[in-house]
Amino acid sequence: MDRSEFFGASRVLIVAGKGGVGKTTVTAVTARAAAECGLRVLVVDLDDRPGLRALVTGEERALTYADEVLVDGLGPDGRGRISGRSIQPGAALADYLSSHGLGRLTGRLASTGVLELVSSAAPGIDDLLVLGKIKQIALVEDYDLIVVDGPPAGHAISFLLAPSALADAVRLGPIRSQSDEVLAMLADPSRCQVQLVAIPETTPVTELIETAYMLEERIGVALAPVVVNATDTGTPLQVPTARAWRHAPNDPLRAAAEFRNQRRARHAAETARLRTELPLPQLVLPWLAVAAITAADVLQLAEVYGQAIDQVQP
Repeated sequence: MDRSEFFGASRVLIVAGKGGVGKTTVTAVTARAAAECGLRVLVVDLDDRPGLRALVTGEERALTYADEVLVDGLGPDGRGRISGRSIQPGAALADYLSSHGLGRLTGRLASTGVLELVSSAAPGIDDLLVLGKIKQIALVEDYDLIVVDGPPAGHAISFLLAPSALADAVRLGPIRSQSDEVLAMLADPSRCQVQLVAIPETTPVTELIETAYMLEERIGVALAPVVVNATDTGTPLQVPTARAWRHAPNDPLRAAAEFRNQRRARHAAETARLRTELPLPQLVLPWLAVAAITAADVLQLAEVYGQAIDQVQP
């Protein structure tokens, strides 16, 4: 599949996965790969931590509510760029009130803590505020793709179910209108898709499969190709026989080779199981022998990501 066609399939891409599978890394990699195609990309952080900016720019500093350009001049014509912002429920509510002529009231509410009370008063209202802001950005801002570093897989269900639950509970008013508008976005594959992430181990793969079917059945949101992250690939290492190692039967190099072979076999088996039980294209990213993923590693993984897209059948 052509990379520009792949990234142009949907305006909003919500990345979700079990904690520890590299969801934030995949968000940064996806954004970088898209920007390298010349697209204007916005990455959205939902937890107010410095990880996403660090993976894009190397700076250990959290994103803010205001969008800012993180990397510019990318792609074949230098048009590609990555911008970033963080969206929290309280800030989204304040923004909503300001846009409806209540700017002076917003300042007073924020100083007294009422905004936080309102955003947490009803189950799902905070998720609706965040999704509503993402919907607004997609409608009015000048971005080709918005990549959201979404919640862990378990929370992803409730996060995306919030608009439906509130639409059922509220008959009229701005909450009902916002719920209906967000639901329309989630139901339109050209406007929003979810990209699930797992590492090729038993529990993350099982959780990804379960989450995928729940998202399709209960929400109806379209699923993008899944990302299998941190996959140990390659041909099996040659492990000398016990006779050759009779003077050092517990040599650490032998143990390391056996460990790598076992992990590679397990990763191959889990990737195959995922392909069998969830018939979606896979984008496989390699395991990197580093203590922590850096912005330089993201650049390397983005090219692998792009090559994986090239292999996807349209």
